[in-house]
Amino acid sequence: MVGGDVTGEIEKLYAAVPQIRNIFYVINKIGEGTFSSVYLAVARLTSGEDRKFALKHLIPTSHPTRIAAELQCLTVAGGEDNVMGVKYCFRKNDHVVIVMPYLEHDCFVDILHSLSFQEAKEYIFNLLKALNRIHRFGIVHRDVKPSNFLYNRRLKQFALVDFGLAQGTPDTQIELLKVLQTKKQGSCSQSKLHTISGNIPVPRGVVLPSSTKQSVKRHWSHSQINPGNNGKEGLLGGSTQRSVFGERNFNVHSAAIHEVSAEKNIKQAKITEAASRKLAAPKPVSTKNTSGGVARKAASAGPTTLTCNCYARDQVCSLCLARNRQVAPRAGTPGFRAPEVLTKCPHQTAEFVNLVAAIDMWSAGIIFLSLLSGRYHFFNAADDMNALAQIMTIRGSRETAQAAKQFGKTVLCSKDLPAKDLKTLCEGLRRLCFTPTTGSECDAQKLRAALQLKMIENQDGWFVEDSDAAPSSSNIFSRLTSAIDPGKSNMNGWDEVPDEAYHLLDRLLDMNPATRITSEEALSHPLFKDLH
Repeated sequence: MVGGDVTGEIEKLYAAVPQIRNIFYVINKIGEGTFSSVYLAVARLTSGEDRKFALKHLIPTSHPTRIAAELQCLTVAGGEDNVMGVKYCFRKNDHVVIVMPYLEHDCFVDILHSLSFQEAKEYIFNLLKALNRIHRFGIVHRDVKPSNFLYNRRLKQFALVDFGLAQGTPDTQIELLKVLQTKKQGSCSQSKLHTISGNIPVPRGVVLPSSTKQSVKRHWSHSQINPGNNGKEGLLGGSTQRSVFGERNFNVHSAAIHEVSAEKNIKQAKITEAASRKLAAPKPVSTKNTSGGVARKAASAGPTTLTCNCYARDQVCSLCLARNRQVAPRAGTPGFRAPEVLTKCPHQTAEFVNLVAAIDMWSAGIIFLSLLSGRYHFFNAADDMNALAQIMTIRGSRETAQAAKQFGKTVLCSKDLPAKDLKTLCEGLRRLCFTPTTGSECDAQKLRAALQLKMIENQDGWFVEDSDAAPSSSNIFSRLTSAIDPGKSNMNGWDEVPDEAYHLLDRLLDMNPATRITSEEALSHPLFKDLH
């Protein structure tokens, strides 16, 4: 049943791009993102078949060159090797609608605990296959996450979607990504979009129903739509609607509750921490009569052991005022950003081809980490600094500092955090949080407590300290290890995960992007010897 608000939005879509009404009957709105909305629609082919499509309506504020670049990524690299393709594109004035096959898919968080190890291995293999294809074309996705890699479990179909943040390598084959690299977005005119994507003629093989509203309803009544075409392209069986392109999903109840509750927990934690620190903290350093130049001079002359005291407070200290801020690319979703992104590495683009593509490989590694541990989201920090601190608890402080040094950054830590053994960690989390008989999830407070570190930025780099309220992370992980019960079995293959899986995970989560495994190398990994 379509609500009144959605009906109004569908009518606005018809009005914005009238060609849509003559070809498609829009059934419902299935997703919404910052720059677009996605609708489920059907078109009747000359064969008499009703084919489902996903209509992505890009809001008028999206820059035309960025829209055209996304289209070019889909048309050049899409349609093969698990990369979503594009069927048609319509445009009127500043409204653009991209038409793609509709892939009904399973929500990652809903199926995570029921996947067998073999299914998880096939999932990550197909993701790497999609990344290898786009990397061969010189495309870096920059927002790899489960909601952007659609998976139909029943039909074993996959699709990498949403190239709205895509970036090109120096040797990219996507011409418009080169334009985005060399020009500011505001320098392009809308006429360039018209020459690239203009109004595409009516698709061949599509019957055009009457343009009147009543006739459209009569032609496209729900009773005439065949919900099952046995996996034919663009029409997958089932009645559950799923979002595409990573937009907010209107139809996945459990996922929505998970994200809302996580957001509330983060906000509540920040409020509580700020309140407690405000009561106990000393009086902030006054900056009322201090100019920026004097503050910088004082900060540079001071001892290197000084740290700021304005963390989580409503006043900024002189040390922070004196610090120069660096601007660097910061695309991606929290929890999936690579260390070089979190530390604002200036070489995410430009001449370093491997460093650019390595961003996608780190995100794939985080997804693999969730698959092996049974925990999603694995990292869930409120800001980049705490996100780096969480990564440090897994990968080690020394390894983090050494990797940061490779791309010109300094990371300091108040105590040495040894790298965790990935096999012990994943097996402990999976056995601790899930029982083989029911698959029910237990309270994961222990892991969250282990990752409760605060991260302070000072003039020498980033400085990590243990939170006063958090127990020792080493004690937490020792308890996770002791929770392993070797007597449990029948875990859908999770009790027999080979060492090759953790070796691949280690290579994907290499802190140094220069030595991180590439998509081509990953596909040849011994873990996938039975999938080639």
